[in-house]
Amino acid sequence: MKTLAAIAALAIALVAPLQAQDSIPVYGYHVVRSYPHDTKAYTEGLLYLDGHLYESTGQVGSSTVRKVDLQTGKVLQSAPTPWPDYGEGIAVWKDKLIQLSWQNHEGFVYDLATLKPQARFPYAGEGWALTSDGTRLYMSDGTPTIRILDPDTLQQTGQIDVTADGQPLANINELEWVKGQIYANVWLTTRIARIDPASGKVVGWIELGGLVPPASTLADPVNDVLNGIAYDAQHDRLFVTGKCWPKLYEIKLVPPKHAH
Repeated sequence: MKTLAAIAALAIALVAPLQAQDSIPVYGYHVVRSYPHDTKAYTEGLLYLDGHLYESTGQVGSSTVRKVDLQTGKVLQSAPTPWPDYGEGIAVWKDKLIQLSWQNHEGFVYDLATLKPQARFPYAGEGWALTSDGTRLYMSDGTPTIRILDPDTLQQTGQIDVTADGQPLANINELEWVKGQIYANVWLTTRIARIDPASGKVVGWIELGGLVPPASTLADPVNDVLNGIAYDAQHDRLFVTGKCWPKLYEIKLVPPKHAH
């Protein structure tokens, strides 16, 4: 999300999920490889499919969906998000690419092969992110509730109320389904939450503060934050990036250090 980095929102995002993290394991990482990333891509949605990345970018007037070459970062196909919507999360279902918009209460369905828009669908509230487990879609809207959607009708069929140490976790942003868990960026933080979809509990944090580029190298360091998670299930590769970051990283998680 967004360019509205209000101090209050920042305080909530940083403090609320971090207050009681002692009982939740914190994973580290090591970088396997880094790849070029378009510094004009205000990343809102990211996924990996059949050797390519698909990315949704934000900002009114420059929102897109795009197919990207992983190795070079080159944009192979691109389509503008219909004006005047602000592009948000994406997911693939069958031969469709589905994209949310932020505050216009509508999403878009594109042909996956051509990225030509095919349909629109309505929803209440904001749209932040989408992912799929191969059967359902999961949608974040900035609240502690992840919506479960039927991928054919795009209607809500359930919800997951996310908590960290018993406290609701706000500002859930970009989502990715990884090995039976939902990985979620928490907006304006350097952490990814690992969420158990059955209970809604955060069962792990991934701390990625070391990947954030120096503020002096970012056009808008307050808003150019960690956002974007993609998983290559076939090869067990996890990719992360941030808004307008120059690099996308393939990482391996490092287990938490246990006290002796």
